Amino acid sequence: MSDGLLISMEYPQPTALCPDERSLKSAELVGYLNNKASISTFVDPRFQARRTIVTLDDLTDAAPAEKSWVLKAATNAAHGASLDVYLHQAGQPVTLPAFADILTEFVIEEYLHIHRNWGIQLYIAADAQARLLAVTEQRVDADGIYTGGRFGHVTPLPAELRTECLAIAQRAADVGYRGLCSLDCAQTRDGQLAMLDLNFRITSGSIPLLALRSIRPDALDRPAESVKLTADTPIATLLDALRPALRAGGLLVTGGHDTRRTDNPINQSTLHLLVYGDDPADVATRRDAIETTFGH
Repeated sequence: MSDGLLISMEYPQPTALCPDERSLKSAELVGYLNNKASISTFVDPRFQARRTIVTLDDLTDAAPAEKSWVLKAATNAAHGASLDVYLHQAGQPVTLPAFADILTEFVIEEYLHIHRNWGIQLYIAADAQARLLAVTEQRVDADGIYTGGRFGHVTPLPAELRTECLAIAQRAADVGYRGLCSLDCAQTRDGQLAMLDLNFRITSGSIPLLALRSIRPDALDRPAESVKLTADTPIATLLDALRPALRAGGLLVTGGHDTRRTDNPINQSTLHLLVYGDDPADVATRRDAIETTFGH
């Protein structure tokens, strides 16, 4: 900042650290756009799942064990992106997540039975125009938890969702947002089209695309799948184990983190990888082999 450059924050930072006048977008705007309660402001009602905003005092009555529902945090603070979405299936015991102990407001959303799940990658440049970067697909497990993305050859996005995603990004641009965003949307088993989440920041959907564009631009339109590995061993140990696969080609390391380099008392290493190639089946097989090797 001492050189006169503007900071583009991805999560709200204290103004003492990043004054608004030195930021491309204010902390208040970033927090507001990423608040799960803001979806109703930016999404056309046709594409909204049924949802209500409740206080902590009303949470128990609004989230009964006998019904299926999704619990999302409603906060402008984002808490360093440590808040997860909690999915509850009817008849299962209710075990509220940790964020229920630190927040006072929540979003209760209907549980959708998803057939297709996309992540729409967009960007808003200095000219304040929203543009489509790519359409990706999201891999989710049996419990509906995100496990990675598919890139390149994906199921076509319905035209109505494409139009709405561009409109959402433009609405954000009109209130001052600049940068990358990822909009999660889906088609349910009964054909309903819905927006699930608005992520106004760099995400695990955009980082692989940026990596390919920088390192292997020829692979941008080829099949690819992302995967995250976690282990309690040092990150160097994880990388050593991956070296044969890296030398064989068709694999990129797009990010990594080792808590041993922080003040976190829990030792954990994380690696973000992208498997790419010419054949979707081969890519999926190699991605599955990596997950199996590392116990995921």
